[in-house]
Amino acid sequence: MKILVTGGAGYIGSHTVVELLNAGHEVAVVDNLSNASVRSLDRVEEITGKKVHFYEVDIRDDVTLDEVFKNEQPEAVIHFAGLKAVGESVEIPMKYFDNNIGGTLTLLHVMKKAGCKNMVFSSSATVYGKPETVPIREDFPTSVTNPYGRTKLVIEDILKDLYKSDPSWNVILLRYFNPIGAHESGRIGEDPSGIPNNLLPYIAKVAVGKLEKVSVFGNDYDTPDGTGVRDYIHVVDLAKGHIKAIEKIEKEKHVGCKIYNLGTGTGYSVLDIIEAFGKACGKEIPYVIAGRREGDVDTVYADPSLAKEELGWSAEYDLSKMCADTWRWQSQNPDGYGE
Repeated sequence: MKILVTGGAGYIGSHTVVELLNAGHEVAVVDNLSNASVRSLDRVEEITGKKVHFYEVDIRDDVTLDEVFKNEQPEAVIHFAGLKAVGESVEIPMKYFDNNIGGTLTLLHVMKKAGCKNMVFSSSATVYGKPETVPIREDFPTSVTNPYGRTKLVIEDILKDLYKSDPSWNVILLRYFNPIGAHESGRIGEDPSGIPNNLLPYIAKVAVGKLEKVSVFGNDYDTPDGTGVRDYIHVVDLAKGHIKAIEKIEKEKHVGCKIYNLGTGTGYSVLDIIEAFGKACGKEIPYVIAGRREGDVDTVYADPSLAKEELGWSAEYDLSKMCADTWRWQSQNPDGYGE
């Protein structure tokens, strides 16, 4: 198929473009590069030996986006583009609503006009809020604790309503747990601007000497070692989940509106991650215990059985590989995609 990937120069987007190209799909990317580098796509081409058509476009720009659709005539869209920092979303919620929700509405209008009605959406486990039990299934109640999560949930609802109004759409909502890792080549990986918001990129920056120590937010949770437990998934496993979603649309034609968790089904604590990364890089990771962050919960991990049953997908890589691949990327690219 010919796939348009929004936000395809970003962390998860670039890894998904690699897997799409390796699976024989044609790929075009739109990205406004607000939190990404076009160098990631140069390296995608280097890894795959295949061409990516890139357009530096903001998805809120309907006129330019319309031209992209006319040029490329994609059969499906994988939609990653969006702002994604939880803390920042609390400080500037209107920017998140405008960019994430407004951008998605513009994209959907352009898709409808172009007759492209196949959508795979990058959602998040944040839509489950504070789950009462684990593992988390797709039919659990949804709620949110921050504006970023609200944008994901609102977009999910928009896509569900769109499908109800016009069942000729195919919509697959993929709820990610915690993506980490990098491509095993060490050529593409996560390159956050400024101080990383997420745990593993922060640990990697400490390991490479860019940051002093890791702050562990809370050690009094109801978990084996007192630190928060999360479901970490290798970004390549996550990318392959999108390939399976596209294959389902391609094969079945009439998929409807489906929701799948993409996680491993295993929880690791913050201290587990610090220890595993220390082994991967061969050095001790310094850390300090800090106070809890508001909104953090004890334990979150997925029940990924529905994705296995209906998509034929399951995560393959363990924590040691996630850490080893992250360290390879960070050690070979201490400044990310920067000069």
